[in-house]
Amino acid sequence: MKRVLGLVCTVAAWALSIGAIAHEFKLDAVMTSFVKVEPDQADLVIRAPLYLFKQAKFPIRNAQIDVADSGPALERAIDGIKHDIVLFEDGQPLSASSASARLSLPSDRSFASYEAAAEHVAEPNAPDTQIYVDQGYVDAHLVYPIRSAKSVFAIRTTAAREMGTYLKMTVRYLPPGEDGRAIMLTNESGIVSLNPSWYGAAAAFVGFGIEHILTGTDHLLFLLSLIIPLLGWRQILAIVTTFTVAHSFTLLGSAVGLGPAGAWFPPFVEAAIAASIVYVALENIVNVDLARRVLVTGLFGLVHGFGFSYGLQENLQFAGTHLLASLLAFNVGIEIGQLMVLAVMLPALALVRRHVLPGRIGMIILSAIVAHIGWHWMTGRWDALANVGWPQPSAAGLLTLALWAGGLLLAAGAVTTVVHRLRLGAAAALSSPQRSAGD
Repeated sequence: MKRVLGLVCTVAAWALSIGAIAHEFKLDAVMTSFVKVEPDQADLVIRAPLYLFKQAKFPIRNAQIDVADSGPALERAIDGIKHDIVLFEDGQPLSASSASARLSLPSDRSFASYEAAAEHVAEPNAPDTQIYVDQGYVDAHLVYPIRSAKSVFAIRTTAAREMGTYLKMTVRYLPPGEDGRAIMLTNESGIVSLNPSWYGAAAAFVGFGIEHILTGTDHLLFLLSLIIPLLGWRQILAIVTTFTVAHSFTLLGSAVGLGPAGAWFPPFVEAAIAASIVYVALENIVNVDLARRVLVTGLFGLVHGFGFSYGLQENLQFAGTHLLASLLAFNVGIEIGQLMVLAVMLPALALVRRHVLPGRIGMIILSAIVAHIGWHWMTGRWDALANVGWPQPSAAGLLTLALWAGGLLLAAGAVTTVVHRLRLGAAAALSSPQRSAGD
């Protein structure tokens, strides 16, 4: 009987907890903010979920915030915002000359615009406002004296580090005399420029490009599969140059909005990238001809360029008004990262082929390992692609196809010129272990 009663109590407690969770009001883990620059000051208006301010110790009465006695807690919340959200002018942190804050209901929609948000923060809470614990917002308005509205401004958030990238912060930057633009950052984004100079944006995007290629395991594995059978610098230069020209073409074209649209295309690109790894690795095992390898590299390089463009699109919000410089810099970063990888990969591959897996057998074993990894990626990505609907033919789609066809002809001409100048168009097979390293 005791066991039965204990079980009944456990089930009842579980049911009550489920009911409480089901009725709990959920807030997105997002802080919404505006940064408006005026001739002599910068204004930060921010809305943050109330649950981020545990240290402020808001007074509670009957599971509700005691709004009338929340003045000291709001002051502590403002101090927390000053500490966690920092504005910079030309690299120097700014100090707020004034700040105000209030509590808001979860249903409040005043942060649709800067003017409405600033006006809302300026209004005091009504004493009878009912806000349940952790189910509202802290809205604040901070004013920072600045030297010039033409300075380079930046922002950093370190709020709720324990939440990692789950907590997002959207910033709507409103410069004088220009259209506003929005960015999204997390506490792992570091210092983010709101109006970067062209060289500042370019430097940042070179870093983004390097990071993207170094963390793109599938791109690196494809590059490895390309160079496994190559024994001479001319061969390597031909393949790497072809890959660079091809992926640069689709990267830049897709980044400016000329790429195919639709939910089907990203999983198609991911599946095609995995298929490129499998195909090249199997070609290494069967037979490799340089002329065919250059053509294959160019075709698959176009696909990889679309993959690179997705990494670029994630960061375009940080380009400010320097879109072209950022596009070119990102591509430069990709190439720098690629050279860094080759600087490590080629000597390591030479050592493995000489001392661990020599001759054609070694090349077959390495290629088989690469093909095995690529095959698992390809089957998993194909399953994801199979669940996405394919697009219907349209005039816009046909026009995009025609533009890409013309561009591909130009890219093919560029690749042919490269191969001709390197005098590699009629090169023999690469799979023979007797070819010297100086070919």
